[in-house]
Amino acid sequence: MRVLPDGTEEWSSPGIFEVVPGVYRVPLPLPSDGLRAVNVYALTTGAGVVLIDSGWAIPDARRLLAEAFDALGWSFTDVERFLITHVHRDHYTQAVHLRREFGTSIGLGIGEQPAIEAAMDPTRVPLQHQLMQLRRAGAGALADHLAQVAGIQEDINRLDFERPDHWFTQGEVVTAGARALDVVPTPGHTQGHVVFHDVDGGLLFAGDHVLPTITPSIGFEPVTASNPLGDFLLSLAAVRARPDATLLPAHGPVTASVHQRVDELVHHHGGRLEQTEVAVAAGAHTAFEVAGRLRWTRRERSFTDLDPYNQMLAVSETGAHLELLLVQGRLSSAEEQGVRRFRTSSGGEL
Repeated sequence: MRVLPDGTEEWSSPGIFEVVPGVYRVPLPLPSDGLRAVNVYALTTGAGVVLIDSGWAIPDARRLLAEAFDALGWSFTDVERFLITHVHRDHYTQAVHLRREFGTSIGLGIGEQPAIEAAMDPTRVPLQHQLMQLRRAGAGALADHLAQVAGIQEDINRLDFERPDHWFTQGEVVTAGARALDVVPTPGHTQGHVVFHDVDGGLLFAGDHVLPTITPSIGFEPVTASNPLGDFLLSLAAVRARPDATLLPAHGPVTASVHQRVDELVHHHGGRLEQTEVAVAAGAHTAFEVAGRLRWTRRERSFTDLDPYNQMLAVSETGAHLELLLVQGRLSSAEEQGVRRFRTSSGGEL
């Protein structure tokens, strides 16, 4: 495998790509995932390498990461530590497996503690919290279907999670050789998501917080925040208030401006809030009903065209928009037979 300059290939193509001197992007595969790949970033320190995110613990991801290391004369024993943006398995689980072999330190945002404990709980029913949310959102049939297929996947995933060595908190600065990385908590996609900002180098390692071509899912966790979209928008504002930087995302190509993409995401969610409020005013009173009236993905697909897993994500994200509209006073809600129902503050029957 050769080291190539970044931007010369389709972003998800296997390889190792130099972003700037001493910073390399390594796209790693995902199992049957529409995201196509996850970017792991390797930062040279002089004595070794620091990795931002680790990839999913599958054989192909480990092999391609080893091949990328070999191109620069590294091995897994040269990894000094893992800096993980959030707990999702495509970012965290390969770090856990490599730590078992090599003892490499793992750091993770402190807000991920509830999710880690839930993932490690041997008594937890697969997708327990998410399925409960679906039923409360009026999607009982979808929840019943997913409950039948969730078990095997979740049992395997439970073995992939352990607590990190270090919990990142607000205001920390970590070093990777000469680079100083500000740890910036950015809850929203998950409660403990963090980004790493190299202010002097003009680089933001953004994880899933800011993605160049898609919007990250909101509100899909084993332990959910009360207002995840509100948290996400506040996190976007916090990043927007920092110096602009080159965007190094977990999914998608490296792009020139974090600020530009943040502005686009804020605009998108503003429009989505309007669409959600209009759907409620037109007679859609549950998150499931509202999701059914919206269009999904960049292809503007209908809800019924999504597979069951992505329908679950769609209902979850719709619920996050409805919660923010409640906080903003634009909607009201009531619960009827275990289902949350919404109406506009200006009127309309539940």
